[in-house]
Order: sequence, then structure tokens, then C-alpha cells
Amino acid sequence: MFYKVIGLMSGTSLDGLDIAYCEFGCREKSWFWQIHQTETVPYSQDVKNLILECENCDSETFAFNHVWLGHFFGKLTADFIYRHSLTPDFISSHGQTVFHQPKRQFTSQIADINAIAMETNCNVVGNFRSLDIALGGQGAPIVPIGDRILFSQYVCCLNLGGFANISFEENGKRIAYDICPVNTVLNKLANDLGLQYDKDGFFASKGKINNTLLNNLNSLSFYTLQGSKSLGKEWIINNIYPLFTQYYNLAIEDLLTTFCEHIAEQIAANIKGTTLVTGGGTYNSYLINRIKSKTNYEIIIPSNQIIDYKEALIFAFLGVLRLREEINILSSVTGATKDCCGGEIVIMK
Repeated sequence: MFYKVIGLMSGTSLDGLDIAYCEFGCREKSWFWQIHQTETVPYSQDVKNLILECENCDSETFAFNHVWLGHFFGKLTADFIYRHSLTPDFISSHGQTVFHQPKRQFTSQIADINAIAMETNCNVVGNFRSLDIALGGQGAPIVPIGDRILFSQYVCCLNLGGFANISFEENGKRIAYDICPVNTVLNKLANDLGLQYDKDGFFASKGKINNTLLNNLNSLSFYTLQGSKSLGKEWIINNIYPLFTQYYNLAIEDLLTTFCEHIAEQIAANIKGTTLVTGGGTYNSYLINRIKSKTNYEIIIPSNQIIDYKEALIFAFLGVLRLREEINILSSVTGATKDCCGGEIVIMK
């Protein structure tokens, strides 16, 4: 079987919408794949504000924004399809996470897949996390099935996005979990300097580590949890930012340096072998060097296309598995009562 799929990914750091046109084939239970066309559409401040508004708005506004963002994603994707003369079999969308609270048994990704289908006249798969949550899982991370099947040559797959997450095989099972915040916090600190992000970790490289703050960060109870665990923006608001306010006299550069050190120490403690690193944080050369300084394992930095679009690729693949009615979310990763085939499907043709 052969599949032509557009994967859509929008992360918690709100950089923009990642669009990747991918092809997948399966021969004798062995998968092969290729990314052909890619694009990231940066969000305007108005779009960012609309997404952020959903965290504290009334229910009517939330419902409107959910549908509006779906039409927005759909229009961007339709334009991408037209400009590259593509004929995708379907679109697979992660959506935009607004709330993620597995302890309360809910997660919320906005960008209505019905609106995406209407704008593109394509079948759409989305809402991958909710079934796993209903089965008692964390609903995250869900990329590891793609790590296992498409990137099996690496011992570990590490993604540095809004949060760092890692996956690896252990005793015949795929294990994966969130490690710590990354760009969600680093970008917020960079915003305080009037920047969208700290390019190459330039300002982090100029600061000094505050060892007391570093110890406090490393002592947060999340890091002692065993088994399946995931993070959301709510955890940062309740745990990271209150710590920062206790060190209001520190320069932003010192906070950046200290938090990069925290990230590097937490990641190094979780690496098990040769590690593929992807996600926007991979471009933070200061952070990557700090990670490398704390581990003897090889850190592999792939092509920019894989760095930027691995998650969009894997969400496209999750859609393939959903349409094949095959397992696409692993309970060994999420802690659910069983593996499942998550995702909802909108049929347009």
C-alpha cells in the first residue's frame, strides 16, 4: 500500500503551523517514507492571541476560536496543496493544544477538523489523544509509535519543542515520556528581552548559572515520578514561573543560562544511548553543547528537514495507521489500560 498524506503540526511554543507532504509505503510489513514538500507558516500576533485567549475565555468564544482556527489551518493547507500541485489522499492534523490535564481525564486540541476538511475538500484525521485519555492514559506522548517504526536505527529519539520528550525501547516495549519544559519557558524569557526567541542561545551563553535556582528547579517533584508522565503549560504556570518570581533580581540572561543548565541536566539523566535530536530547540547551539557536555552518548543532529518536520511526518503516519485501523498509540508509553487506534475521521470524498 502507498499513501500520500499532509501532516499538520502546531506546538505549544506557537512558532507557527508546520505543513509536510509525505509519502509512505509498506512492503512485507516494512515501512518506507519520504518527505517531499514542507512549509512553516509563522503565526501573526493576532493568531497567537486568539490561541492564548482560549485559556481564559468564555465557552462561546472557545467554540468560535476552535472553528476559526480550523478554517485558518484549512486555508493555509489548501494554498499549500494548490501551489505545489499536490493530490493528497488525506490530511492528518494534530491541532493546537490548549489544555492538557490527564489527571482530570481531559485534553483539548483546537482547530476543527471539519473546517479543515471543508476548506481543502480532503478527508481529515485528527483528535488523536482523547481515546487514550479515556482509557486512563496520559494522552501523550503519542509520537513514539513513529519513532519505533520509522526511526528504529537510533537508541533514543529526543524532541526539543515546547517540552522535551524522549522515547526508546526497553525490555521489548516502547517507553516514552516528557522530560522537562524547553522552548515554552526559554521563549517566554526571550520575550522579556523583546525577542521572539534566543537565537543560538546567544543570551543564555552570556549569563551566569544561579546554583540555588538550579537546585530548586531540579528538585521539582515531577522529576522523581516513574512511569508514564507528561507536561502541559499549566504545570509551568504552577511550578516554574513561581520559582522565577523568587529570583526577581536576576538578569534575564542569568535565568536563561540557569534554565538551559536545568534542561541539559534533566535530558542527560534520561538519555540511554545514541540519540536523534529534533525540534526547534535543536537550533539552540548553546543548549545542545550543554547537553553534549553532560553525556558520553552520541548526539545525532539530522538534516534541517527532519529537525523541523519530524513531528508533522509522524502525525501524518499516525493518520495512516488510523485509516488502516492499526494501533497508533502505545499504552507502554501513555500508561493507558491498553494500546489503541486513536483519531477521528472526516470523510469528504
